[in-house]
Amino acid sequence: MKKTLSVLGLLLLGAVAYLTLWPVPITPVYWPAPAAPGYQGAHAVNNRLANLKLISLGDEEGPEHIVLAKDGKLYTTVLSGNILRMNPDGSAREVFVNTGGRVLGFDFDAAGNLIAADSIKGLLSISADKQVTVLTDTVDTDPIRYADGVVVAPSGKIYLTDASTRFAPAAWGGTFESSVLDILEQSSTGRVLEYDPLTRATRLVAKGLSFANGIALSQDGQTLFVNETGKYRVWKISVKANRLDISQASPLASVLLDNLPGYPDNLMRGLDGKIWLGLAKPRNPVIDKMGPQPFLRKVTLRLPRALWPIPKAYGHVMAFTEDGKIVADLQDPSGIYPETTAVTETVDRLYIQSLHAKGLGWLPK
Repeated sequence: MKKTLSVLGLLLLGAVAYLTLWPVPITPVYWPAPAAPGYQGAHAVNNRLANLKLISLGDEEGPEHIVLAKDGKLYTTVLSGNILRMNPDGSAREVFVNTGGRVLGFDFDAAGNLIAADSIKGLLSISADKQVTVLTDTVDTDPIRYADGVVVAPSGKIYLTDASTRFAPAAWGGTFESSVLDILEQSSTGRVLEYDPLTRATRLVAKGLSFANGIALSQDGQTLFVNETGKYRVWKISVKANRLDISQASPLASVLLDNLPGYPDNLMRGLDGKIWLGLAKPRNPVIDKMGPQPFLRKVTLRLPRALWPIPKAYGHVMAFTEDGKIVADLQDPSGIYPETTAVTETVDRLYIQSLHAKGLGWLPK
């Protein structure tokens, strides 16, 4: 009996030592999360996103960003590194190009080049004849580690988000894994960058964002809308900002939407002045409660991945105006279509973007 108790004691001591001392990649920062608003008011529970129609993508998955281009074709990025091109109904699907990385966001410039934020490669330009050129992968000699969202301004300048300067997908197992580490750490190293094709210069617009994600431009081209995924909010940042630290008050930046019920992901300009936003996951009360307790977040990463507090699946997209008024909210509590990261709105359809879906979801308008 004494021997058995000694063995159990050693096992318990080993488990405690592992949970408290085993090295983990994050150095969590204290962050008191605001109380979750729940699904009420403009975000009252509904089923408007249920019963999506699906367009097959074959063996591909993760249509993370979708654009209906001027050539009448639908373009989307997928997990394999391919950028797919097809008719709006999904027919005549083909691989337009493979970047060798993972494109998370893209736009088209005035010359028709596809400008891609590749989370592995940096900012790319892809010509109509499929030639891939790296526009920039550094800023001030510092690598762009997690290019995420991108938008081309009427001036020709290109704005992109570098979601995290701590956890690059190339080094930490992929985009999802890196995002989990960054959001658990809350060190707020995300930033907004500007690339000028005329001078080929890359500059820092703003920094201090907890996982800088989707990005969109105001109709007058003077303001950037940026998702701060890790803190459940959307910022307005002037294109005139330069090396702005958003933790410091400035007339050049302000929070437009705060304390959202989920993790905001992509931003897409819609019709009639709307901006569409996707909430990839709903908030998890366990994660929020661990915000002021950095030690518990380190312990979490020492647990088997099946025990991590990953939020449940819940379909949710919304649209707002430039002054922050919410004008559409579509939900699917069943979460059958995983990680609804945004909406691409056309005259007759809403295409639903997703980080991991096997097909392309859409709804008739």
